[in-house]
Amino acid sequence: MKLSEKYGLGATGKIVEAFLVSKLPVIFIAASLLAGAAALILTPREEEPQIVVPLIDVMVNMPGSSASEVENLVTINLERKLWEIDGVEYIYSTTREGSAVVTVRFYVGQNREDSIMKTHSKIMSYVDKVPQGVTGWVVRPVEIDDVPIVTFALYSKTYSDFDLRRVADEIVHRLQAIQDTGRTYVVGGRKRQVRVLMKPDMMSTRHVGVLDLERALKGANVNVRAGTMDVLNREVVVDVGPFLRSVEEVKDLVVGVHEGRPVYMRDVAEIYDGPEEVATYTRLSFGAGAFLTHESARSSSPVAHGSYNQVTIAVAKRKGTNAVKVAEALIEKVNYLKKDVIPSDIHVLVTRNYGKTADEKVNELVKHLAIAIVSIIALLSVILGWREAMIVALAVPMTLAVTLLTNLLFGYTINRVTLFALILSLGLLVDDPIVDVENIHRHFKMKTHPPLDATLLAVDEVRPPTILATLAVIASFIPLFFITGMMGPYMRPMALNVPVAMIMSLVIAFTVTPWTTYHALRKEYDAASKPYELHEDIVYKTYKRLISPFLASRKKTYLFLGGVVVALLASFLLVIVKLVPVKMLPFDNKNEFLVLVDMPEGTTLETTNRVAQELEAYLASINEVHDVESFVGIASPIDFNGMVRQYYFRQGSNRADIRVNLLEKYERSYQSHALVLRIRPDVQKIGEKYGANVKIVEVPPGPPVFSTLVAEVYGPIEASYEDIIREAKKVRRLMEHTKDVVDVDDSVTAGQSQFNFIVDRTKASLHGITVDDIARSAQALLGGASVSILHKPDEREPLEINLRLPRAMRSHLEDMGTIGVRAPDGSMVPFNELGTMQETTIDRTIFRKNLERLVYVVADTAGRSPVDAV
Repeated sequence: MKLSEKYGLGATGKIVEAFLVSKLPVIFIAASLLAGAAALILTPREEEPQIVVPLIDVMVNMPGSSASEVENLVTINLERKLWEIDGVEYIYSTTREGSAVVTVRFYVGQNREDSIMKTHSKIMSYVDKVPQGVTGWVVRPVEIDDVPIVTFALYSKTYSDFDLRRVADEIVHRLQAIQDTGRTYVVGGRKRQVRVLMKPDMMSTRHVGVLDLERALKGANVNVRAGTMDVLNREVVVDVGPFLRSVEEVKDLVVGVHEGRPVYMRDVAEIYDGPEEVATYTRLSFGAGAFLTHESARSSSPVAHGSYNQVTIAVAKRKGTNAVKVAEALIEKVNYLKKDVIPSDIHVLVTRNYGKTADEKVNELVKHLAIAIVSIIALLSVILGWREAMIVALAVPMTLAVTLLTNLLFGYTINRVTLFALILSLGLLVDDPIVDVENIHRHFKMKTHPPLDATLLAVDEVRPPTILATLAVIASFIPLFFITGMMGPYMRPMALNVPVAMIMSLVIAFTVTPWTTYHALRKEYDAASKPYELHEDIVYKTYKRLISPFLASRKKTYLFLGGVVVALLASFLLVIVKLVPVKMLPFDNKNEFLVLVDMPEGTTLETTNRVAQELEAYLASINEVHDVESFVGIASPIDFNGMVRQYYFRQGSNRADIRVNLLEKYERSYQSHALVLRIRPDVQKIGEKYGANVKIVEVPPGPPVFSTLVAEVYGPIEASYEDIIREAKKVRRLMEHTKDVVDVDDSVTAGQSQFNFIVDRTKASLHGITVDDIARSAQALLGGASVSILHKPDEREPLEINLRLPRAMRSHLEDMGTIGVRAPDGSMVPFNELGTMQETTIDRTIFRKNLERLVYVVADTAGRSPVDAV
């Protein structure tokens, strides 16, 4: 007769007996550990969880139109069309003179490919209603896998940014061959360009206009397949051309005829083949921390004081791939390229490595796993004995092994959120095995039944409470499955991992723990000793002495329960009276933060660069800083936070990004948040000195948001945008005067002066010149026109031929007045005879959300809970 039938045990008792009298636990232990090891190897590792939030930017150009006109003709109509798409949660738009960006954000979890197709289809259905003046649009999907996981800074004292860019372009070409790499691009450095710098005086003398140069460059740079001919029974291909292939050919182009002689390009312009005009600055400086560690752990080259020219190579990965392996392959490839591609005077610094941080998180899990096992063994060895401790410790790796396998099967990656869930479950998953082992140990000491019977009865005795306790824990985590928004995917690994770990812990308590306990403690049962008496145990006596008064007196019981209620209410009051800060997630101790510099509209690149240089010098003096990267006039490689906040649009002469990399956590005493709080006042002082709005952006511990504090200021339909701006300024002043609220800013663009050249249409017509001729000429003179490319088979990037005035001739308004536009009769008509300059102000940028105008007011908090600040 089976023991379960002998003692009348239920289904759980039969399961325990089946494993207790067989070798199935051995198979279970081996299988679970092997499965866990395989899952640990096969599961992709990355820094952030895979959050599917389809985000699509639609960029529309309508040159020359005012912001209000673009809003009415393009933005509003496009928003209405996109709002019709099912699954769209938000529509944001930014409208400025001549262009608009409409961003479509779908609900979390929407299929990315379907969302892109829906957006494309809806835009194409709008094509027939596109107003005249729209020159084109670009639809650009954005996702988390666009965020670079590795960035390399190429820096040098002897090579210019142009030289660094050339080397970086070649490296990018080689890196793209590595398996599982995604978008790869270069940030910073001047590209190679054929610059055609016009000489207005020589052009006027020879009666050559800007458009003549443009036509010559376009007309001569042609190579077409004309067709075929049959020659002596053989087909011959005929091409007509060829393309422009050298600077000499550009110089020898005939651009006109004057006094019966040809006018060559070299006669009316200086032609250079080299770096393009400076439009950005990118630098690298090493912080004081790099010198304290003597040698940079992230660079194979010694560090030195001062700033370096630098360009950054940013590499993303494909979706669902292992960031650790991709990062290791990239670094190995770059080290290999130092042999024959990267000159010895160009050094490489790994400024971002999310593969390494993801791997560190996994190693941290293994470390906590080891700590948990050692702690369990040490504690239970003192209380019960070392054999009992080893039995319970076995449950930890088995439970985590099966949980990791479940993660792999459900498509989760190993990231900081899944690891947090596993570490959280460590303290819960040992409860069931401990209860089993302790009760079996007690029954063995009592010696009331044979060992096998005692094991079975002991487990069955505690089975109902362990099942209920496990179900209670699982029930408390199930609601995390139903969290919506971007926080949902962050919490979902926790909602999966903790219940799976608890279920696995219960399964082990059913199967493995009784078997291992029976075999490990059998000798203790056989040892001669006095049977265990509960009433003689000192713990029992102490507990009885404490609990008996409450059991004997109803009044004391009610007083005790009342005290518990009072303590509970007191804990609630700690939040109400603000003695305990309220925050969703604790700050993570990251090795990086970002400094954003926003100068007033119209600030020159050189002025913004001076602010960035002073901030660099200060940040580099901090002992905890390893290196500082500056990106002036151009956006730095985005992180996950920057992707959501659309920092990739941060371009222009009045903006700068400064990325600060700190020493490793074990090399510094300050955590990253504490360090930011320490340096913020000094950073703000530097910003105030130059009239700059300087903000410090930390990597958020949870999913990224637009800002810590965001106020959206709307207005009634009849209100103008200026009315909304006035109300927004009141909100901004309120935030600025709130304690510990910092980095206050708004979306209002300052009025920037501009000059409009008002064409006198009558005069222009009398000369036979159209407004289009004048506009195109002015655009080429001032803004530059890349009218064609030089065909070089070994170039990695298109080698543009750029037509423009020298920078020295673009410094004063009167310089433009004397430059001539060629009339059909060959005469040169100066600009100042074709119109007049009129000073105005550039239209303010108009922001919209879900088809309504608004102004954003944003801020952060320093050492204060956002809830408290609100």
